[in-house]
Amino acid sequence: MLAQLSIRDIVLIDRLDLSFGDGLSVLTGETGAGKSIVLDAFALALGGRGDGGLVRHGETQGQVGAVFDLPMQHPARLLAQAQEIDTDGDLILRRVQYADGRTRAFVNDQPVSVQILRMIGAAIVEIHGQHDDRALTDPAQHRLILDGFGGLESQSAAVTEASETLKRARQALQAQRIRVEAARKEADFLRHAVQELGKLAPQPGEEDSLAATRQGMMQAEKVARDLIDAHEAVGGQGSPVPALAAVLRRLERRAAQAPDLIDPSLAALNTALVALEEASETLAAAMRAAEYDPREQERVEERLFALRAAARKYDVPVDGLAVLAESMVADLAALDESETSLGRLEAELREAEAAFVKLAKALSAERKQAAARLDGAVKAELPPLKLERARFITQIDTDEAARGPEGFDRAEFWVETNPGTRPGPMMKVASGGELSRFMLALKVVLAERGSAPTLVFDEIDTGVGGAVADAIGERLARLAQKVQVISVTHAPQVAAKAGQHFLIAKSALDGDSASRTVTRVSALADQARREEIARMLAGASITEEARAAAGRLLNAAVAQA
Repeated sequence: MLAQLSIRDIVLIDRLDLSFGDGLSVLTGETGAGKSIVLDAFALALGGRGDGGLVRHGETQGQVGAVFDLPMQHPARLLAQAQEIDTDGDLILRRVQYADGRTRAFVNDQPVSVQILRMIGAAIVEIHGQHDDRALTDPAQHRLILDGFGGLESQSAAVTEASETLKRARQALQAQRIRVEAARKEADFLRHAVQELGKLAPQPGEEDSLAATRQGMMQAEKVARDLIDAHEAVGGQGSPVPALAAVLRRLERRAAQAPDLIDPSLAALNTALVALEEASETLAAAMRAAEYDPREQERVEERLFALRAAARKYDVPVDGLAVLAESMVADLAALDESETSLGRLEAELREAEAAFVKLAKALSAERKQAAARLDGAVKAELPPLKLERARFITQIDTDEAARGPEGFDRAEFWVETNPGTRPGPMMKVASGGELSRFMLALKVVLAERGSAPTLVFDEIDTGVGGAVADAIGERLARLAQKVQVISVTHAPQVAAKAGQHFLIAKSALDGDSASRTVTRVSALADQARREEIARMLAGASITEEARAAAGRLLNAAVAQA
């Protein structure tokens, strides 16, 4: 419920802090005192439309804060948590309005968009008045209200789920039809391509491997001749090895005669011979490694060129040929199995449609029964509200060709204000006063099925007499047993039934001249409350008879409570 409302520098309000309790609270005051300002400010905190004209003259900004005491699992808290807002403790909605028209929104002092603020505010507070634009007068919400009244939420959720299943089945069938049709148009090309790529049998990474092999073969061809010449020079007919060996033998025979002279030379010659033999072996190995088969090179090049030609033909990288081949095989398989797959998907669609139709028909029948109960319940509330000749009608239009998440039905609240007149949508047919009373009757009936924790009624008793005003007050009091109700009223019969009574009045700012007028709100109790109700009964001149009548209204309200 709303625990506190704080307003700063909005129109005629410079500073206002109001604390609310549960039950019924009323705001009264003379016309023009500022009751609408308080509600406009409250609506601003709930995400209502901003307007720079709301800022008090001479100020650059105004702001409104509303503190709510809600259960931990209330939907408004869950909405805030979805925005990563800390919701421990009270939930505080705040709106800053700048004189240039800009606004800023906050939830528990965390900046949010106005849309988020509006969503959270709508989950906490409903404002009803002669120009209300919220759920009860929004046809888009009437089906949800009817389902809530009839306890049909689970059936409605089942229909929504069946609708999603039906939607997915349609999409799957349509996608398969498109795929098969496209495959049929390209069947000849696909078959030729699959045959060609199947024969080519490309492998991932094959291009790089073939290119590297070809490059190695081309390099080997270039160096082979030089290796042969080098090997001939070291180990062939031009080799110095025989001459060096002969010289070495001659020196070995002379070594005993002059060892100091010959031994170093022998060592050097031995080293040279060993090095030449190693060079000969290394060159021989290099020659063997450089050997290649020209036919193998031709085969490698043909394979590489064939792969690259296919890549150009099908406009894919060489490494993409294998994937393309698999995709084309799959497309051909889809084409070959088209009748089977389409038949299976068509059967699934028929099953999904049958399941949806069964659930939607059952829900439609339940809705019609709930609509009759709702119409009867609202009808019982109308006579005391001076609408005894009116009819409330839950109009349900059923279109079995529809396949929406809500089923077959579109629901809208209609009224017939007088016998013999044409019924029509409540917002179009009912006058402002009638609309307010129809909404009050609806809220009384729907309160048993859940409601926003705070309901605000803006002058719904305008233009009604004493008996009707008393009936309105009695129904507001009944509502207040289940939810918090705040009502702006001109009816003393309504004000007498409140648990809290606030008086809204204009006064000069800090004793200044009348040109510095501000709106003040004060909580009334006992004698002051009786005096205000007497004023509401008698007008400007309060008589003793009015005070006595006010006392009787208060005593009667206490007795009824």
